Amino acid sequence: MTISVVSGQLAEALREIRERSGLSLAALAARTPYSKSSWERYLNGKKPAPRQAVLALCELTGTPPGRLLALWELADAEWSGRARPVPVPAPAPASAPEEPDRPVTPPRAGVRWWAVAGAVAGVVAACLATAAFLDGGPDGRTRAATEPLVRNPGCRAAGCEGRSPVAMGCGGAGMITTLATHTASGGRRLELRHAQLCHTLWVRTTGLLPGDRVELSLPTGHTQQVTAEGGRDTGQYLATPMAAGDSRAGARICLEVPGGRPECFPG
Repeated sequence: MTISVVSGQLAEALREIRERSGLSLAALAARTPYSKSSWERYLNGKKPAPRQAVLALCELTGTPPGRLLALWELADAEWSGRARPVPVPAPAPASAPEEPDRPVTPPRAGVRWWAVAGAVAGVVAACLATAAFLDGGPDGRTRAATEPLVRNPGCRAAGCEGRSPVAMGCGGAGMITTLATHTASGGRRLELRHAQLCHTLWVRTTGLLPGDRVELSLPTGHTQQVTAEGGRDTGQYLATPMAAGDSRAGARICLEVPGGRPECFPG
């Protein structure tokens, strides 16, 4: 199977996300409905990746799905043949005694190019609308209605204490409830998240700048924190390690920025 430019870009993007997350193929297989061999084929462009596999990888790694969904839609148009130009039939030859009213102009190649371009533009627009729909609610309920459920986490309760929700598969599609959302200074966003199957809580953040620190404290005395380090963390999703718990009661989220006073919020 020849890999097209768009399909190759999609496979490369999926590989980069997997490598950044540190998840092995075995870990992906354990936390998604797709086997290790399937993931190997998807990540290397040997087989078209299903849309739900793309969404599952984004959810596991905390990656916004918009760009990947756009690539997937374009690649799917190629795989399915929707992006192929439609042949333009040649004009019927005039009969011997007849003369055409005007010279017959051969069909221009540009006609087919514009047809394909229009189809691709429609695909991208539909994809962006879909991505906006899937990302709609901050609590993830809209996404959970259309994505496969990942129900084989790598830990539960006290066994998850201090561990990454992404690496342990506790942040999969259909597993997360956002219990509280707060907007701090500078537009920094703090979300208290709960995974019922893992019986854990953690804080997912966006908009942190280098040196910003977020701490989650529970009435049990457990605390977990995350600090944005360097430019690569700027504007990215960052999550504290997990703390065992199922209730927001008594939880406290604090943001500390370099040179500023802490901002604290109830869970």
